[in-house]
Amino acid sequence: MAMLEDELLSIENELQAVEMQIQELLDKQQELIQKKMTLKKLIKQSSGESAAGGSKETETSVEAWNKTDFPWYEKIKTALQNKFKLQKFRSLQLETVNATMAGKDIFLVMPTGGGKSLCYQLPAVCSDGMFEEEDRNSQLKLLYVTPEKIAKSKMFMSKLEKAYQAGCLARIAVDEVHCCSQWGHDFRPDYKSLGILKRQFPLAPLIGLTATATNHVLKDAQNILHVRKCITFTASFNRPNLYYEVRHKPSNNEDFIEDIVKIINGRYKGLSGIVYCFSQKDSEQVTVSLQKLGIKAGTYHANMDAKYKTKVHKGWAANQIQVVVATVAFGMGIDKPDVRFVIHHSMSKSMENYYQESGRAGRDDQKADCILYYGFGDIFRISSMVVMENVGQEKLYDMVSYCQNMNKCRRVLIARHFDEVWESANCNRMCDNCCRENSLEQKDITEYCRDLIKILEQAENMSEKLTPLKLIDAWSGKGLSKLRVAEITPPKLPREELERIIAHLLLQQYLREDFSFTAFATISYLKIGPKAGLLKNEAHIITIQGTTSKKSIFRNKPSESSNSEGSSENAQTVSRTTQDSVVKKSQERKRHNCGTNLKAKKPKLQAGGADQPVVLD
Repeated sequence: MAMLEDELLSIENELQAVEMQIQELLDKQQELIQKKMTLKKLIKQSSGESAAGGSKETETSVEAWNKTDFPWYEKIKTALQNKFKLQKFRSLQLETVNATMAGKDIFLVMPTGGGKSLCYQLPAVCSDGMFEEEDRNSQLKLLYVTPEKIAKSKMFMSKLEKAYQAGCLARIAVDEVHCCSQWGHDFRPDYKSLGILKRQFPLAPLIGLTATATNHVLKDAQNILHVRKCITFTASFNRPNLYYEVRHKPSNNEDFIEDIVKIINGRYKGLSGIVYCFSQKDSEQVTVSLQKLGIKAGTYHANMDAKYKTKVHKGWAANQIQVVVATVAFGMGIDKPDVRFVIHHSMSKSMENYYQESGRAGRDDQKADCILYYGFGDIFRISSMVVMENVGQEKLYDMVSYCQNMNKCRRVLIARHFDEVWESANCNRMCDNCCRENSLEQKDITEYCRDLIKILEQAENMSEKLTPLKLIDAWSGKGLSKLRVAEITPPKLPREELERIIAHLLLQQYLREDFSFTAFATISYLKIGPKAGLLKNEAHIITIQGTTSKKSIFRNKPSESSNSEGSSENAQTVSRTTQDSVVKKSQERKRHNCGTNLKAKKPKLQAGGADQPVVLD
C-alpha cells in the first residue's frame, strides 16, 4: 500500500512539473508571437509600405508630411526662426507640424529632449488665438490646464465650448499621453476624463505626445481619448550621445556619497547634473551630504515650498547650483540643454521612468552620462510601493532585469522594451556593457536554488516568514539558528553574488514575493515560486550568466562608449575578488570611448510626480 502511495505521489509530482513546463512553453510562445508581430510591423515600416499594405505614399506615412510645399510652410519657417530662434527642424518635427496644421489627429512618440513641445507650440503661434471675453482677436495662443481641471470644472468646460463654437479652438494637445492608459508606467485616473474633449469638440484636432509608450499603451490611449483614426509618428528611442552605465550601489550611504563626489569633482567638475533619489527623505539627506563636502547642491521634491523649488530651479538653470538632488517631481519643464550627467541614487520603478529621467541629460546633443546605482535592497523597497499598481511589479522586474544584465548592449535592452529593433554594433561603445571585455560563461546554480527552496520550506513549516535579508542570512549560515537548514553548506561566495542569484531566481519565478500590510508599512517576504516544482525533475538545470575574467575599461571624462551581447533576463554573477583586482589595474588604463565600469548591482526607485498639462491651443 505504501509503495503504491509513493508511486502515486511521484506521478503527481511529475505531472505538476510537466504542467509547469507546458505553461513555460506557452508563455514563451506568446512572447515570440509578440516579437514576430513587432518585427513584421518594423519591416513593413522600413520598406515604406502603407497601413493598407501598399507601397504608395499615403497620409499615414512620414514621407507624405516631410514636404515644404504646404501653404503654411513659409509661415511656420518664419516663426521657427524669428520666435523660437531655431534654424531648422529636428527629426519628425516638420512632419508633425505639417500634419497638425492640416487638421489631423496625431500621436507623437519622441525621446526626452527631442523637441516635442515645439510640435504644438509652433502651430499655436501660426494659428488664430483663443478669445478672451468678447475680444475675438485675442493674442492668447496657448492655454495650459491640468487634466484635473477638465475633470472637475464645469465652468471651464463651458468657456471651452464657447471658444470651440467661435472657431477659436485650433487644437488640443495632451502631453504625457501615456498617463491615459492603465498599462502605462504612470497611469493617472484623471487622464481618462480627457475622452470628453473629442466627444465635445470632434472637429478640433488632437495631438498626443509622449517620450515613453509601447504600441499597446498607445492603442489604449487612443481608445480612451476617442480618437478613431490618427497618424502616429515614432522617433527612434536611441539617444546616441548618452552613455549608459550601471554600477554597484555601495551598502551604506557614506560610500555612495564618496563615490559620486569623486566623479562630480573629477570628470564633471563645473558641469551641471541631476541626482535622482527614491524618496523625498533620500533627496534631502543626499543634498546635505553633498553640501558638506563642498558640492553646490539643491533639493527638489513635490512637498517643498513652491518658492524654494523655483529658487532651486532658477539657480540650477543659471549655473549657481551645480547639482539638483530630486525625486521624479523634477521633470516637467526641465529644458536645460547642457546637463552632462544624470545619476540615479536608486533605480527607477520602470524602464519608462528611467528612460525619461536619464533622457534629461545631453539635450544639446553633446556627450553626457547616465549612471544608475543598483542595490539589492532597492528591489523590495520599490516593490512594496508598486504592489498595488496594475502592472507595477511587472515593470519593476523589467527594470531589475536591465540592471542585472552585464553583457547585452544597454541600447538593445532599451529598444527591445519599446518595441524597437536596434543593433548593438551601432552603439559605438556608448554603454558599459559594450565597453566591457569579458569572458562569459553559464554557471549552474541549480543546487543553490534547491538549497533556498529547502530553507523556505522549513520556514513555512515553522510558520515563519523570511524577508530577503533573513533568507540570505540563513543561506549564509548567519542570523537565527532556527532558520538555517543543517544539511545545507553555506556557499563560499561574496554576499553580492548571493544577492544576484536570488534576484535572478525571483525574475525567473523560482521565487516570488509575498506582502504583509501593516498600518505603517508594506513588508516584502520571499516565498517558493511557481517554477520551483520543476526542480523535482533531477534533469532540470538553472543557469546564470557570469564572467570568468573581468576587464573593465575606465573613462575619466563624460561619455565615451561600448559593445556586447546577452539576454535581458540574464543575471550574471561576478566574483568580487576578481573584479576588485581588475578595477585597480583598469583605473591605470584609459581606453578611447569607454566609461568607468564598476560592479553592477541593483538600483532604487524614485517618488514624486508633477502634473502634466493638457494644452488647449
